[in-house]
Amino acid sequence: MRKKIVAGLFLGSAALLVSFRPASDNERYFEIAKNLDIFATLFKEVNTYYVDEVTPGKLVKTGIDAMLKSLDPYTNYIPEDDIEDFRTLTTGQYGGIGAVVVKRNGKTIVQAAYEGYPAQKAGLLPGDEILTINGVNVEKKNNADISKLLKGQANSLAKLEVTRYGQDKPVEVNITRDKIQVDNVPYYGMLTPEIGYFQLTGFTVDAGKEVRVALGKLKEMGAKKIVFDIRDNPGGLLNEAVNISNIFVDKGLDVVSTKGKVTEWNKTYKALDAPLDTQIPVVIITSNRSASASEIVSGVLQDYDRAVVVGERTFGKGLVQATRPLSYNSQLKVTTAKYYIPSGRCIQEVDYAHRADDGTLGKFPDSLRTAFKTQAGRVVYDGGGVAPDVAVADKEIADISRVLIQKSYLFDYATRYRAEHATIAPARDFKLADADYQKFVDFLKTKDISYSTDMEKSLTDLTKKAKDEKHYDDVKIELEAMRKKVSTNKSNDLMRFKPEIREMLEQEIVSRYYFQKGSIEAGFDDDPNILTAMNVLNDPARYTALLKPGTPEAKTRPEANRRTAGGK
Repeated sequence: MRKKIVAGLFLGSAALLVSFRPASDNERYFEIAKNLDIFATLFKEVNTYYVDEVTPGKLVKTGIDAMLKSLDPYTNYIPEDDIEDFRTLTTGQYGGIGAVVVKRNGKTIVQAAYEGYPAQKAGLLPGDEILTINGVNVEKKNNADISKLLKGQANSLAKLEVTRYGQDKPVEVNITRDKIQVDNVPYYGMLTPEIGYFQLTGFTVDAGKEVRVALGKLKEMGAKKIVFDIRDNPGGLLNEAVNISNIFVDKGLDVVSTKGKVTEWNKTYKALDAPLDTQIPVVIITSNRSASASEIVSGVLQDYDRAVVVGERTFGKGLVQATRPLSYNSQLKVTTAKYYIPSGRCIQEVDYAHRADDGTLGKFPDSLRTAFKTQAGRVVYDGGGVAPDVAVADKEIADISRVLIQKSYLFDYATRYRAEHATIAPARDFKLADADYQKFVDFLKTKDISYSTDMEKSLTDLTKKAKDEKHYDDVKIELEAMRKKVSTNKSNDLMRFKPEIREMLEQEIVSRYYFQKGSIEAGFDDDPNILTAMNVLNDPARYTALLKPGTPEAKTRPEANRRTAGGK
């Protein structure tokens, strides 16, 4: 008799509790039993005779992980020790201090302290180096160890000893842990007197309620148009994707269907509640890291011609996972179905079922994509994410900027700036003076900011080829002249890319005074996606044309939105 189950789908990092019924085919049962027996006897022999001691749990987990990896990246084994972290991913809740702590160059550095949570209230600052947690020296601890030390039951005490820029002696910070709820909507506010904006960064429990509240508040603040930012959102609970879509589309409409091997589990999810607003103009911003549940929401709003999609083509994850309980309190997260949005398209890009002989995976070529139509009749395509109605390429940053981020020089200077300046202007108004930027340049004089540009790498390759082919003497003078020219230009990069670097530095500094919300606001005036979204909303004729079939604006060509960045 089939076990009773509790259902709850997830896409990305949540759950559909279902059970598989194995095929009744006797030959298949024999193959399963035979291979399990082989595995058990092999493990016994290795454990007995291998030259060094082996850890049974670690060895078996390695085997399980390798087996599941051959299926897809989303089918995973979750041992008992990792269950709490998995619950955090699905609920957005944990007991802790509300801070991001990272290991850098052997030091344990506070990256951020969330506004309104225990760490920030207790005075922990970004840039603080943690020496001990409740008396435990963290010098040789890794990120996972430190996370466990910081987490704990609400109302328990975490005593941190930290060193802080500008202070000679270590500081003790006593933090009373609390239940931390990571917001799905970390920010909502007004871009202009008429355009409201909100970010959605997750799909954990109550994401739909958070979006509904945010939209309601924005309308109270005077919003007559909405920018809905879903960039880099990796997905989460399916029911929350349905709830969020339902805020903008009529009750009773299809939102998403799931189809898998077990046909009786196939289901169509509908909008069950009264929408909040089906008329307010909406632009939804996507990136190539918007995945899974994010693609349901953006795809649903596109399929019902309810929003103009701006940005990049989304990631292309159209797979549904389920969690199944295993013995000893472990769990299996396993792909059980594909999902389909209202037009009938599936946006899954990578074909995990068919691998080449060398194990590589293929993507659906543009030539094989199938055309579907939105409710109004606009043409859209399957097999590769949700293509934007208005494409905006991700802003490429300069090599020098990348080095400043990777080596945390922007972060470290912001720490120094915060210690030396008690207050700054409001987030949207703060601008770094030229004299302060020069201080940053001076700060970098003792730092390693060496890097190789693409041009330098190409010159190195060209020099090697010239030497290999015995032509180096013929082109030596020209190559050296080019190398000197590139080197001279590179030495001026801090000035050449000053606007870009200054913008990033301003955002980092603002975050020290106004936290995550301030950092978001500081980027409004320089974000090409937000600026494009505002331009679309401020041009009603263009907005309407983008949502009508047959207009030049509404013609979406798959080749025009081919992914150029790597996927997950």
